[in-house]
Amino acid sequence: MKVLFINKFLYPNGGSETYIFKLGEYLQSQGHEVQYFGMEHEGRIVGNRIDAYTSDMDFHGGSKLAKLTYPIKTIYSSEARKKLRLVLDDFQPDVCHLNNFNFQLTPSIILEIVKWRKQNGKKCKILYTAHDYQLVCPNHMCHNPNTQENCEKCLGGHFLNCFKNKCIHGSTAKSLVGSAEAVFWNLNGVYKHIDTVICCSRFMKSKLDTNPVLAEKTVVMHNFIDPVETKDVEKKDYVLYFGRYSKEKGIETLIKVAKELPHVPFIFAGSGPLEGCLENIPNVKNVGFQTGEALETLIREARFTVYPSEWYENCPFSVMESQMYGTPVLGANIGGIPELIQPGKTGELFESGNAVSLKEKLTFLWSNPEAAQAYRFGDGEFHFDSLSEYVQKLMKIYSH
Repeated sequence: MKVLFINKFLYPNGGSETYIFKLGEYLQSQGHEVQYFGMEHEGRIVGNRIDAYTSDMDFHGGSKLAKLTYPIKTIYSSEARKKLRLVLDDFQPDVCHLNNFNFQLTPSIILEIVKWRKQNGKKCKILYTAHDYQLVCPNHMCHNPNTQENCEKCLGGHFLNCFKNKCIHGSTAKSLVGSAEAVFWNLNGVYKHIDTVICCSRFMKSKLDTNPVLAEKTVVMHNFIDPVETKDVEKKDYVLYFGRYSKEKGIETLIKVAKELPHVPFIFAGSGPLEGCLENIPNVKNVGFQTGEALETLIREARFTVYPSEWYENCPFSVMESQMYGTPVLGANIGGIPELIQPGKTGELFESGNAVSLKEKLTFLWSNPEAAQAYRFGDGEFHFDSLSEYVQKLMKIYSH
């Protein structure tokens, strides 16, 4: 089978890139042909046979002339259509698997796939893996960055709320473009051409289903995770938070609780705008951003980890990773997080944004180390798909 992955970034940039790189590599190992289409970039590590890519669009830089044309190019890209057509004609894919494409590539690429399919009598399927809420929320998070509140005002096609509330970087101009892009393509009906929309959580599916065009196309497939070695590790006396230090991640609430529990040692591993808030707290140690074996050791040796997010998380890898390393998670009951934690078995849940609820659950786990040791991982009820299992499900969608 020939699979064309389409994603605006073709270099390591975030979760969607890790997703397509791992899927592509595995599919190739199974004898399938894989190519990629997106923007050209000096860090690009995958591509297509004829080296056809769109020009790199840097919204945070570029010339004055480039910035003047960005509003048009972020809504519709004739360049993306032309370059993609070259790849389609050469590669002749059986599946076009879309990922993050809005703004840089634009939904216009879907029209080109449909046109190519019709002109050549092809049965090329169009899939889309939703890594965020972009198709129903112009700022992709269902979260107002100005008020720091979760927001669903755009759901149901009311996209002008993005402009009214300056939801994209607090900018009137950028929010206007985002609203215009959403309105234009929804009126155009372009998303009706997508055959299947893969959602990484039931929560995400519930939000995308507010668009009736998508509602009959969505399926839930939680993210895959690579199996890790089981080790007998002696737990140490600390609670771990690892991730970004920002308000939507619930850092302020967690810090408040940490100050109220001076007898509980906390380790924070990460970076972000609220890093200064971690200073001069006797029971808090900030070890900064960690990766690889250092992070693995921190996770394995923690009594438990805390994931206090206050925005609509999709399918956070951090929650899955902690449990895979044999460490229970105290997670906020918001977004897709509850779908990953089995209370009493692999962790516990508390009310998101509620310091009292967090303190109560955290105190219970810390005061009952024997209870924390009783959590079970890897049994029949608890299971995350491995890459191979995920691809087996994906192939059924590809060939259906």
